Amino acid sequence: SWGELPKYYQHILALAFAVKEINENSQILPNTSLGFHIYDSYFNAKNTYHATMQLMSSKEKIVPNYICDVQNKLIAVVGGLEPLISRYIATVLDIYKIPQVGCVDVSICMLNMGFHPFKCLFSPYRQDCILTLLLHFNWTWIGILTSNDECGERFVQTVFPVFSSKGICFAFIERSGKFTIVTEINDKLHERAKIYDRIIDSKANVVVANGESYLIVFLRWLQFISDRECTMNKGKVWIVTAQIELTSMVYQRTWDTDIVHGVLSFSMHSSDLPGFKTFIESKSPSFTTGDGFIRDFWQQAFGCVFPSVDGNKVDGDICTGKEKLESLPGTFFEMSLTGHSYSIYNAVYAVAHALHAITVLLPPREDLHHFLRIVSFNNSAGDKISFDQNGELVTGFDIINWIISSNQSFHRVKVGRMDPQGSLDQVFTINKDAQPLSVCSESCYPGSSKKVKEGKPFCCYDCIPCPEGKFSDQKDMNACSTCTAKAYPSKTREFCIPKFNSFLSYKEPLGISLAFFALFFCLITVLVLGIFLKHHNTPIVKANNRNLAYTLLISILLCFLSALLFIGHPNQVLCLLRQTTFGMIFSVAVSCVLAKTTTVVLAFMATKPGSRMRKWVGRRLASAIVLSCSLIQAGICTVWLVTSPPFPDVDMHSVTEEIILECNEGSMTMFYCVLGYISFLAIISFVVAFFARKLPNSFNEAKFITFSMLVFCSVWLSFIPSYLSSKGKYMVAVEIFSILASSAGLLGCIFLPKCYIIVLRPELNNREQLIRRKA
Repeated sequence: SWGELPKYYQHILALAFAVKEINENSQILPNTSLGFHIYDSYFNAKNTYHATMQLMSSKEKIVPNYICDVQNKLIAVVGGLEPLISRYIATVLDIYKIPQVGCVDVSICMLNMGFHPFKCLFSPYRQDCILTLLLHFNWTWIGILTSNDECGERFVQTVFPVFSSKGICFAFIERSGKFTIVTEINDKLHERAKIYDRIIDSKANVVVANGESYLIVFLRWLQFISDRECTMNKGKVWIVTAQIELTSMVYQRTWDTDIVHGVLSFSMHSSDLPGFKTFIESKSPSFTTGDGFIRDFWQQAFGCVFPSVDGNKVDGDICTGKEKLESLPGTFFEMSLTGHSYSIYNAVYAVAHALHAITVLLPPREDLHHFLRIVSFNNSAGDKISFDQNGELVTGFDIINWIISSNQSFHRVKVGRMDPQGSLDQVFTINKDAQPLSVCSESCYPGSSKKVKEGKPFCCYDCIPCPEGKFSDQKDMNACSTCTAKAYPSKTREFCIPKFNSFLSYKEPLGISLAFFALFFCLITVLVLGIFLKHHNTPIVKANNRNLAYTLLISILLCFLSALLFIGHPNQVLCLLRQTTFGMIFSVAVSCVLAKTTTVVLAFMATKPGSRMRKWVGRRLASAIVLSCSLIQAGICTVWLVTSPPFPDVDMHSVTEEIILECNEGSMTMFYCVLGYISFLAIISFVVAFFARKLPNSFNEAKFITFSMLVFCSVWLSFIPSYLSSKGKYMVAVEIFSILASSAGLLGCIFLPKCYIIVLRPELNNREQLIRRKA
C-alpha cells in the first residue's frame, strides 16, 4: 500500500538505515550480515496471511512447513501498522515461535487471546494519555469515532468505564466501517459522510478518533462528499490515537489540508537519529541498488514519470531525479523522523541486540524470545530502549499539534509529553503556551473566575475578574479564593502578597518629623522655664502665682515628652503608659490653667470693700484645684487600668496591605472619659477666662488664657473626627499632632508674651510700671 500512500516510504528507509548501521557496526553481530524482505499486507486479512506464509516458505512456491533456502533464515518479523494486521501476523508466527516486534498498540485487540508472541513498541498507556489530556483541559463532554471492528469495539469497552468514572460524558459514539484501499471506497465514504454530519451537529467540542493509520485519508474526502460546509477543524478539537498518521493518497496531492489543522495526536517519543537526514538526502532514483521502491515512490510523490528504457514515449512530466524530497508536502513525505519510523528503527536494533546476545554472549541454544524480553540498550540518539515484564517498551508519548501553514506546509509542534516512568510532576507536562484551537470559551486566566452562561453548557462561560479582596492563581477557577489574614491579593488578583508590619517608627520620615518637633518644643519649654527661674523675683513672674507657673511649664514639658511614647513598636509597657500618662499630664496642665484663671478672678473680686473672697485667695486654693482635678483624672485612669487595660494588638483588616501593630485601648469608653474630662476642665477654664478678660490688664493672664483655651479646645474638637477617620500609624500621628499642637498653644499663648517682656522689654518688668498702669 506504500505505492498509494507515499508517506510509508519513510518506514522503509528507517528499516534500511537501521540494517545498514548494524552491518557497519563491528560491535554488533560481527561477521554476520542482516538482510530483510518487505511484504505488503494491503490492510486485509487475506493478503496478510498470504504474505506471512510467504515468509515461512521458499521464494518460488508457498509450501507450508517446508523451506529449502538455508541462506535466508527468518529471524524475526517487524510490523505491522494496524492492530488487527499485527494480530493476523501473530496468529501464524506463534505456531513457529518466531518473534514479532510490533509497532502499534495492539493490547486492546489482543485481550483474551491467551498469547503475546511479540514485543509492542507502543505501550498501552495510550488511553491514560487521552484521559489525562481531557482532564487537563477540563473537556468532559466528548464524542468517540472508532472503527467498526473488534479493535474499535474493545477500544470503546476499555475507555467508556474509565472515562465515565472520571466525570467525562459521551455525546456520541460513532463506528465507521472498514474498507480496503481497492474496493468499496465509494459506499464507505458516503457512510462516513453521514457520520461526519452527525458529528458536526453534535454540541460536543472534542472528538477522540481511533481507527486505521490512514484515517486522515477519508477525512480529506469529506469536503467533497458531505452536503455540509467542511468545518472539521472549526468548532471541534480532534484527538487522534498513536497509530493514526497524516497520510494522503496520490490523487489527493492538491487537496486542501486545512481540514487537519489543529489536530492533537499522540506519538511515541522520538529523537533525531544522527545521519538519518543525510541518508535520506542521499537517496536518488539514479541509484536503485538495494532499493526497488525508490523509482515508484519518486513517480508517485512528485507526479512525474521516468523515461521508458526502450525509448517509447511516456505521458506526463519527466522525472529528472533532481527533485528535492524536502519540497514534498507533509502528507506525502517528511524529512524529520516520525514516531512510527523511529519505532521500526528501534525494533530492528532490539532484534539485533537480542541476536547478538545469543550468538556471542551465551550458548546459541537459547531462543530469541527470552533475550528480546531482557534486551536493553541506548540507540544512536541516546534514548534508552528496554522492555518491562510484559514485553512492552518503557517509553512515553509526545503530544503533537498538527499545524498547517498558509502555504500548506505541515509542521508538527510538540506541546506536551506523557512519561509514565517520570517523577510525579513529570508524568504529564503540557506547554503553557499551548492553547486548544477549538473551545466554547477561552480559558479564564489567573485573576478571574468562570461564570456559566445562562442556558449554555457548562463549558461555555464568561470570565469575570475576581472581586476586591479575592484572587485566583490558576486557570479556569470556578470561584475566586480569599487570601489568608496575613496576605492580600495583588493588583491583578493573580496571587497573594504577604502584608508588612506597620507602626509609627523612628525610622520613617513621619516618625522622625514628629519626634523632632516634640524635642524641639521640649527645648523651647526648657528655655522658657530657665528664663522664669532666672527672673523669678521680677514682678511679672511673681504675678498670678509663681509656683503655679513652674508647675504648668513642667506639665507642658512632660506633655511634649509624652508624645514620644506613641512612637515605636507597641509593647505591653508602652500601651499601659501611653494614654494614662497623656491623660494625667494634660489634666495637671489644664488644672494649672484653671487654677491660674480662678486665682485672677478671685484676686480682683477680693479687692472690693467687704468682699468675703479674701479668705479664698492664696496658694492653697490653687494647689487644691490642681490636686483635686488631677486626683479625679487619676481615679478614672486607675479604674481604666484595673477593669480593661490597654494591650498590644494586631489589626489585619483595616488596611488591605498592612498588618497594623497597635495598642488596643481596652475600653474605648474609658478612653473617651479621659478625653472628656480634659475637655471639661478646658471648657471651664475657657469660660472663666472669658469673663475675666476685661479685668485690668496689668499682668492679667485672662486674655492669654482665653486664647490658649480656644486653641486647645479647637485642636481636640478637630481631633475626634480626624482620629476616627484615620487608620494604623496615621491614627497615632493624629493624636501626637494634637498633643503637640495643644501643648504648643498653652506654651505660646501664656508664656511667650511674658518672655517677650522679660527679655526684650525689661523696663516694663518693674513694680513702678505696674503701679502706674493700675493708676
